[in-house]
Amino acid sequence: MRKVLRCVWRSLWLAAAMLVAVGDFLLTAARHGFRLKLAVRTRLLQRNSRRVLAVFVERVEATGPRPEAGLLVCNHLSYLDILLLASLMPAVFVSKHEVRHWPVLGWFARMAGTIFVRRDRRGDVARINEEIRQVLRDGHLVVLFPEGTTSNGREVLPFRSSLLEPATGLDQALFVGHIAYAIREGSLENDVCYWGDMTFFPHAVGMLTRPRIAAQVRFSRVASPERDRKELARQLHAEVVRLRLPGQDE
Repeated sequence: MRKVLRCVWRSLWLAAAMLVAVGDFLLTAARHGFRLKLAVRTRLLQRNSRRVLAVFVERVEATGPRPEAGLLVCNHLSYLDILLLASLMPAVFVSKHEVRHWPVLGWFARMAGTIFVRRDRRGDVARINEEIRQVLRDGHLVVLFPEGTTSNGREVLPFRSSLLEPATGLDQALFVGHIAYAIREGSLENDVCYWGDMTFFPHAVGMLTRPRIAAQVRFSRVASPERDRKELARQLHAEVVRLRLPGQDE
């Protein structure tokens, strides 16, 4: 019964947070003649991510130099990762094309200026890389998850190099980040990480039935990035692994 009541209460909380976010986006868009600059979109995403994230996460700890511009490369565990990072700083995310069509979340992603990539089209990579370069030139922070998918948290998956081309010879700052979660009830691998053949709604409902979790992000700046993108992928992977919390298996 306690889990049912918790799920009902937090579902109402989530619905309220989402409604406030929709209203915030629409009112801001109306004030700007429905032509929002990217900087406005990322700030909207930041403040509304904080509202929605609070439904799932009770405590966030961020250490290291927090990126403000340039490219940030992170490991990827869950859909919560985007809310978590967006709550910490305004950013543009690179996401798989399927997210564009997700209920509600897809709308927010589009409104926030997300760069969508079609992994089934090799020719799409050049277009995405140019979009990333342009956003970086405009002084925004771009967040990339080069594992290409979410994992169960046991290890950081190898990084794909195809979307790291804009980072080679990058004039802007290059950062890495490592995301970790802690849970009081249940399994971190099965109840927080979103991976494999899991489906969104059952997973999210399961999250709502359990106590809120804790999140930690560790940031680090990459001082001397490799010039070759494949070497850079290996370098960045090693940097993210280095940031893993003590006691986590690799």
